[in-house]
This record gives sequence, C-alpha cells and structure tokens, in this order.
Amino acid sequence: MDAPGKTDAAVLVPLYEEDGDLVAVFTERRADLRRHAGEISFPGGLREGPDEDLSRTALREAHEEIGLPPAGVDVVGALPPVGTFVTSYRIFPFVGVIQSGQAWAPQATEVARILELSLGDLVRGYERRRLIRRGVPIRTPTYTVDGHLVWGATARIVEHLLDRLASLS
Repeated sequence: MDAPGKTDAAVLVPLYEEDGDLVAVFTERRADLRRHAGEISFPGGLREGPDEDLSRTALREAHEEIGLPPAGVDVVGALPPVGTFVTSYRIFPFVGVIQSGQAWAPQATEVARILELSLGDLVRGYERRRLIRRGVPIRTPTYTVDGHLVWGATARIVEHLLDRLASLS
C-alpha cells in the first residue's frame, strides 16, 4: 500500500550527520494512545485545515511533538506518500536537515521517548517479514535497532529514504 488513504497527514524525517553517518530522529508513541500506540514513528500529524501546506504541517507537528523549532530545519525534499492500513491516513513525508545535539522536549501526552537511530544501523537491522495486524497478515519491511522495531508506514518511509539516498551516491 503506497499512497491510498482518505485523510492527509505529514511527517518530518529529521536527519543530522554524526561521525560520518546520517541519524534519523523518531518518536516512540505512548502505549496508552488510541491510535498507533507504542509504535515508532516520525514526528507528524494531521493537517489543521485544507489550506495548510503539508510541509508546514510536518514542521508544526515536529515542533509540538519533539520541540524542534521550524527555523532550525532545512527542508531538503519530499518522499513519496504512504498509506496506513488501519487509520486510512495518506502520509506525506518531508526530509529536513537539522543540527546534531538538539535539546529535545517530548510532548508528554503523545511521546514516550525520542529515538535517534543511525541509517547504518537501520540498514543492518532490515528484514522483510510477515506481521499480523488486526488478524490480517501483511508483508512489510521492518528495521530493528537496539530492540526498537520500526514497521508499517514508518518502515516504508525509511525504505523510500534509503532508496533515495542510494540513488544519489
């Protein structure tokens, strides 16, 4: 499922360079949330109105969820939209370069913790696997780093990011 979905949302894929490797910033959502509880995701959310630019949505949500000021993000591109199976979101990912050493401020009502995972570790943790979601088997890319499982729409975004970066080198 690459882009079906009824409700538009946007995420920021924050990247910074450290020791010659790119590092991506993720959130681990709180376990008590109604939707996507406990999942690893990029900061993001729903567009506030039909006129809000989706890149602004991604920047606004990253500021709200992890305390990343929009002025500290250089949006360098977009990745193909991906859909979610259960919530019917169509997610538009925007890649933003940030400085390393950020002082994160996780939004207490949504974010359990902030994860900084190197792309090299994500590549090494790649596995295509069959997962059961609400009784339905799905084959999806997954990435496991330090016990953190990235799967679903977030894993498809990571896959698009890695493919895009590989095509540039």
